This record gives sequence, structure tokens and C-alpha cells, in this order.
Amino acid sequence: MTSSAPTTKSAAPELLRELAGVLPAANVLSRPSELLPYECDGLSAYRQRPMVVVLPETVEQVARILAICRRRGLPVVARGAGTGLSGGALPLVEGVLMVLAKFNRILELDPVRRTARVQPGVRNLAISEAAAPHGLYYAPDPSSQIACSIGGNVAENSGGVHCLKYGLTVHNILKLEVVTIDGDRLTLGSNAPDSPGYDMMAAMTGSEGLLGIVVEITVRLLPLPTHTSLVLAAFDDVESAGAAVGGVIAAGIIPAGLEMMDNFAIRATEDFAHCGYPVDAEAILLCEVDGTAEDTREQLQRVAAVMREHGATEVRVARDEAERLLFWKGRKMAFPAMGRISPDYYCIDGTIPRDQLPRVLGKMKEWSAEFGLRVANVFHAGDGNLHPLILYDANQPGELERTEAFAGKILDLCVEVGGTITGEHGVGVEKINQMCTQFASDELEQFHALKEAFDPRGLLNPGKAVPTLQRCAEFGAMHVHRGELPFPELERF
Repeated sequence: MTSSAPTTKSAAPELLRELAGVLPAANVLSRPSELLPYECDGLSAYRQRPMVVVLPETVEQVARILAICRRRGLPVVARGAGTGLSGGALPLVEGVLMVLAKFNRILELDPVRRTARVQPGVRNLAISEAAAPHGLYYAPDPSSQIACSIGGNVAENSGGVHCLKYGLTVHNILKLEVVTIDGDRLTLGSNAPDSPGYDMMAAMTGSEGLLGIVVEITVRLLPLPTHTSLVLAAFDDVESAGAAVGGVIAAGIIPAGLEMMDNFAIRATEDFAHCGYPVDAEAILLCEVDGTAEDTREQLQRVAAVMREHGATEVRVARDEAERLLFWKGRKMAFPAMGRISPDYYCIDGTIPRDQLPRVLGKMKEWSAEFGLRVANVFHAGDGNLHPLILYDANQPGELERTEAFAGKILDLCVEVGGTITGEHGVGVEKINQMCTQFASDELEQFHALKEAFDPRGLLNPGKAVPTLQRCAEFGAMHVHRGELPFPELERF
């Protein structure tokens, strides 16, 4: 589908002059060609250009920019590396996009206390690379870890393939430094294991930039495991693989990671990454265990036994570290592999109880046929965090709308079976309608009360994550339908 350029509004000369008084000229972007790279995040189905982009380098500059925006009543959207998949960093036509890419320094790494103090623009993987000489690493590892920034991980409460055992971002940070819309600098959390008062650090983590601008993060570092091994198990049907996931956890085994891929994903990934996956399998599970040599050996035997009990047709143990990394390479390259076989894909992020995996995967297969859209399943099976990839072509009229309807049914089903509409990608603009499905009006009112306490004028990332009660009411009985744009001016691609 050929689309006109996304809606944009030129920044007023007086605003540009005021911002130029705070930042170097090169750090204020306003020409259309300069704004184009910032029109969307990883959810490219929705795009619109910001009025102006600013790239602060100091906390003082952040506070002064927020003061300008507060005085002028201009909304502010914070952005990291732009790898998010829910439109959380989608800019606003009449707003300022604050890009924190220049906050990219590791300020302190303390191997004794096993902590690192970092700026929000530091890449996730860079933390582990810096800690490795000390025998340490940062546990959360989103598939985009080579590019995604730690500030964005905090905003979305990101996870990764090892979050089953080691937790999400919120479980691996100790302290946040935040600048409010009023220019105040807050310290949330502490270097100690706990701090008195309400757990506002947890509230800030996953708040998607609605409450404040995170300018510094203290993360927890863990010792590198002494031994790590990986089991690859192949199955003749997806439902058996889903049941095996529950079997592993029921056996009292907590793997470092437990991932599932269906046949569609296996074939696409193998063609792209050449990692030795069994292309005839209907599904594979990648189960990693770590610990001491003795613990790892025992867990491998138990995992293999559980897989066979649930009908695995093949069970492989990675021969060495090189093969273990090769198996993980395939999993982490599954998303780009889809880009080779489809013009577009829509990545969903819902979480369900593990025992519901067979049912939900079966329904997705039915709906794939019903909507006439291919779907590949690649996801964090151990904690029930689904990432179905719906393949579509935005150049075909109505295909994106059909994709959104399919995605909406999947998310509604997640809620129906006792799950949630997101596990780590956030709500952004993508799932804001599904918030009306999951939460009642009283609950949404509490979300808005917290937002108002931090940002009474609603200038930080407005229109994202938490829908208004009026919006939900317009869609009827707190249940909404896909296909409606979160912002009327939004360009759909």
C-alpha cells in the first residue's frame, strides 16, 4: 500500500531557539530528513514524525528540556535505541522526542558488590561484556540485547531467554535515578537489598516513560555459571512440546532457559542461521541448565527423561560450548529470519499459565487458517510468554487490519485463560485497547491516579499504556476491538 508521508508539524522558531540555548546545535533535529529515522520504533506498522528531536548529554540538560516543555505544555516521549515492539517510543506530532542515546557510559563497575552503575543509553550486552573480565554478567538478555539500551529495558521491564530462572529487568536492578516533569531528581531503590517505604522502583520499571525520565540505573551482576549445558528436544506435534514444558517445571527443574519453536519457525531459522535444527520436527524445545558440574549433569538427565516421557522423537545434548551457542544463535535470529520470507510481520507478546500452552497453541493454529495468515511461534515457553509472529503484507489492502484482528483474539484468549496481554514488550499503542479487556474501571482509575501524582499535566508519553475510561467505554462494556488507531492522526503502514 502506498502511503503519504506521516503527519508532522514544524517546530516553532522560538522553541528551536530555546532548545538551542540548552543543547549544541547538532543535538536539536527539526528538518524532515533528520526526523525520518525516528518516526517509529520496532513496531513499524505505526509511524509518525515528531515535531522536534533532542539528544541531551547531561542530566541538567534533561531537566532544562523538561522545564521548557512543561512551560509550553508540550508532550515529551523518551526513546532509547528504538528496538521496542509495542510502539512505546512512537513520537507525537506536536511533541518533543527525547533520545537518550548519548547517555551511553558505564559510570562504575564494582566487582566486589557485584553491581554496575550505568546510563540509560548503554547497550544491554555491553554491561555483560564489561563485567566478563570479573567473572560476572547481567542476566536479562532480550533477543535484541546487541542493540537495545538498558533504559528501554527498564521502561518495558524486558526479559529474555533466561528470565525463567533469573527474572526480568525489575528483578535485576537495585536503584534508579529519575528526573520528573517538574525537573526534580528522584532516587528510587538503594544499593542495599531493600529500602524502606513503597517500592517505587518497581512502579517505575515497566511504566513506559509515563512517570519520569530514567537517567541512571544501578544493575545487579551475577557470577558467570561454572557449567552450562543445553538440551534440544524434537516433537511430532506442538501440543506435546507444550505439555513437556509443564512436565519440566512439575519435575522441580528450573532451567536457565526453556524456549519453543514450531516447524514454521524452525525451517525459516535453519535456512537463515544454519544452526543444525531438525527441520522435520513440528516443534523443538531448547532447555538450558546451569550450575556446578554435578548439578548440571543431573539436571540434563532429568530434563532428557521428561522430554522422552512427553513424546520427544529426538533428544540432543549440545556437544560443546560452540554447539550450545549455535543453538541459541538460531533462537535469537528467528525474528530476522522471518524478514526473509515475508514483507512484514507482527510480533505479539502475551503470557499464559504454562498448563494452557497446548490449548492456546491449538487455537492459534485454527485462527491462522480462519484469517488466512501464517503464524510462526517462537517464545519463552518456560514462563508462558508467547511471541507469535503473524506474517502479512502491508501492501495488500486490509491485510494489516486482519492481522490486528487475529492478534486481538490471541490477546483476549491470554486473558481468558488466566494470563496477561504482555510479558515484556509493554503496552505502548499496540495493546492499549486490550488494557480495557484485562482491567476494570476501578483498576484503571488507580493507574491514572499514580500517573497524575508524577505527571499532573499528562505530558510524559501521553496516550500510551493506560487507556482513558472514556476510551474503554466507547468500545463498549470494557471490551474493545482491534483495528482502531490509538491516535487519529497516526499513519498506518
